Amino acid sequence: LPRQPPAAAGSCPVGPCGHRAYAPPAERKRFYQNVSISQGEGGFEINLDHRKLKTPQAKLFTVPSEALAIAVATEWDSQKDTIKFYTMHLTTLCNTALDNPTQRNKTQLIRAAVKFLETDTVCYRVEEPPALAELQKNEWDPVVAWAEKRYNVTIGSSTSILGPNIPASTKETFVSHLASYNMWALQGIEFVITQLKSLILSMCLIDRHITVEKAVLLSRLEEEYQIRRWGNVEWAHDYDLCELRARTAAGTLFVHLCSESSTVKHKLLQD
Repeated sequence: LPRQPPAAAGSCPVGPCGHRAYAPPAERKRFYQNVSISQGEGGFEINLDHRKLKTPQAKLFTVPSEALAIAVATEWDSQKDTIKFYTMHLTTLCNTALDNPTQRNKTQLIRAAVKFLETDTVCYRVEEPPALAELQKNEWDPVVAWAEKRYNVTIGSSTSILGPNIPASTKETFVSHLASYNMWALQGIEFVITQLKSLILSMCLIDRHITVEKAVLLSRLEEEYQIRRWGNVEWAHDYDLCELRARTAAGTLFVHLCSESSTVKHKLLQD
């Protein structure tokens, strides 16, 4: 202790390549009083009382930036009598980056991310009903146009079940762009992509072109259209929406903090 036990077999989410990544355990009783961070040889560490946090594979929980350490420490400090691991998205992402349970290298992570272009949410359009088709055009065309201009690529859209024909040059451009990120940031990017089911929306979000709320809304455009038309299930849709926003925001923050080179001048949790 303290480390999070591995999730039970079958409870882990399946990644885009069929690999299983960590799923946080449900919850357990809080066993510590104070949370702090300290700098070690490999980076910044999280201390629960006088014990160092470890990963599910018993590795020392060490993160590359002080800002990320502060964010993770905040997750642990904000837990009450019960530790709700499913709310600790940054901790889970760090565990995945440290243990790499899927055993993928940088090239494999990039390929998995770019593969989402073939089934990107904003590239698949409907023809019926006309109101939804118009909504998709009005809401999705601007982000596709932004991505095409930002990366100097051709993306397009399609109403075919086969999806759009993404040029090889477009895929190569995104491969080159993603290669500029480190392994930690790539774990976060893939996490955001799996939440939004869209590489395009994820890059718009990470590049700060749109907000988390906007990205989530665009990723759920058809569902929101159906809710407005038929009504929603009380509390269920709101819960799903809030959860998706939380995961997407955490993943985006993780990417930015893992790309952060400067250190934070003040310490968290100090009176």
